[in-house]
Amino acid sequence: MSTLSVPPAPPSPRDDAIQLNRAFKGFGCDTSTVINILARRDATQRALIQQEYRMMYSEDLLKRLAKELSGKLEQAVLLWMQDPAGRDAVIVRQALTGDIIDLRAATENMIWNDNPSGDHKKLLLAYVSIPRYEGLEVDRVMVENDAKALYRAGEKRMGTDENTFIRIFSERSRAHLSAVNSAYHGMFGHYLEKAVKKETSGLFEYALLTIVRCADHPGKYFAKVLHKAMKGLGTDDTTLIRVVVTRAELDMQYIKVEYQKKYKKTLNDAVHSETSGNYRAFLLVLLGPKH
Repeated sequence: MSTLSVPPAPPSPRDDAIQLNRAFKGFGCDTSTVINILARRDATQRALIQQEYRMMYSEDLLKRLAKELSGKLEQAVLLWMQDPAGRDAVIVRQALTGDIIDLRAATENMIWNDNPSGDHKKLLLAYVSIPRYEGLEVDRVMVENDAKALYRAGEKRMGTDENTFIRIFSERSRAHLSAVNSAYHGMFGHYLEKAVKKETSGLFEYALLTIVRCADHPGKYFAKVLHKAMKGLGTDDTTLIRVVVTRAELDMQYIKVEYQKKYKKTLNDAVHSETSGNYRAFLLVLLGPKH
């Protein structure tokens, strides 16, 4: 569920473009106006604002924002203004050199350049190259067959058939993997996470655990990622920005509920204590009301 606070009757994209242009003029940028407009528009509205701005002022809005903003606020706003595919490519590009505009190519380049070994590399390449159905419907017979196949590939035998884990974890939808996890528990007395920890190790284990945790309960998974990014000395702002920006229009409401349940503190309060200034203001608007 989205936490985006879009006004019931927002101004037209043309009016927003005019207000943004005014905010850029003069000495310094009226950052509050920029935040108030862009953080309260959905993806379609933001795309239309960019089109209007280019038509009216013969200038790319993202380039102008990069000139007017700086630091962590610039990073967050520019990521927010991307369409979902472009946003993913930007996130991947942070680990790369050169210009990458395609998510699949970017991820494959990252995999080869970072030189992960063996099964970890196979899993990552399969995950970005194999098309997956991502709807909510699941085939119960296929679910049970996958649960049995994973048991035979791991706990039932000496050694591990890693290829079976790679095939099922990379080819199945999130809903399907969640159902497999439940079926595995029903058949064998514990969830896939325990089996993965027992049968695999290193980065391959970490990748499999991330996939199954995200599939089974993304709210809990991202609450944990956010908590880790903000605990201790300093804040992992790259992770904080990535999760808040990418989940704000999807399931941030659920993440906030899980965060408060797990850590006895609202996510808004945690972000408020770990950030400051306009950067804080922008993230808090994306997070929506505290309650």
